[in-house]
Amino acid sequence: MRKLLLIFFILLSFSNLSIAQNKIVVFQSDFGLKDGAVSAMKGVAMGVSPDLKLYDLTHEIPAYNIWEAAYRLEQTVRYWPAGTVFVSVVDPGVGTTRKSVVLETKSGHYIVTPNNGTLTLIAESLGIDEIREIDEAVNRRKDSQKSYTFHGRDVYAFTGARLAAGVISFEQVGSLLPKNVVSLPYQKPTLTGKTIKGNIAILDVQYGNVWTNVTDSVFSQLKPKYGEVFHTIIYHNNKPVYTADAPYCQTFGAVAKGKPLVYLNSLLQYSLALNQGNFAATYHIGSGSGWSVVITKNPK
Repeated sequence: MRKLLLIFFILLSFSNLSIAQNKIVVFQSDFGLKDGAVSAMKGVAMGVSPDLKLYDLTHEIPAYNIWEAAYRLEQTVRYWPAGTVFVSVVDPGVGTTRKSVVLETKSGHYIVTPNNGTLTLIAESLGIDEIREIDEAVNRRKDSQKSYTFHGRDVYAFTGARLAAGVISFEQVGSLLPKNVVSLPYQKPTLTGKTIKGNIAILDVQYGNVWTNVTDSVFSQLKPKYGEVFHTIIYHNNKPVYTADAPYCQTFGAVAKGKPLVYLNSLLQYSLALNQGNFAATYHIGSGSGWSVVITKNPK
């Protein structure tokens, strides 16, 4: 019996280790693709193991926009297999005292990133299993100690690749940290009476639609019906900047070209759009922690 239990625990430990070894690395940054920065990170990863599978989430995060980095992780991570390693580098504080970490979510995903707010949303939605600070004495590209401004290449890509390839275990990343992260403040979706408050999480960058963080489960408590008009006040840093009265629609084509509508986006979140138009550009709307909405059903 003891031998059977020993074998069981050995197999279980190998099983847990293999979760971080599916050889998939997904990169995100604000580097763009005009120079060789992204290619350099991928080159470092391939140098760790040519068997790795490297993918891109996006490299078009606006420069220094930590909030958008946090949102794109929230939008994407859950759709990848458990064990996938994400390397997210939006790091305006590169070389300063902000910590370089790897977060393991309760879903079994790994995020390699500076702890600067990038983990705000993913820590809330997928939960924190463990966080470890990257030990740069071990997990840093050889002969890179004199470089202070490209941790994406020298620390994050290198550590993420080593973890994904099974060169190191999660425990070998570095020391364990408390289960909390640097968080950016924002308006979480709330319902008080018949009024909903929320945040403009992101813009649908291709079309200019405005996506809030108000989920279907919150919005449905207003008992919306298609065709009903909803009153949305948009705020920037607590100052009202635009008011929209628009019908709740199932599709964009439910209103005339150029007319506003309210709809649930692909993530089932309350959103605003102009049919075949750019809502954000037309009304000068942005997104991020400073942008918020107040939603009520139009009584008229």
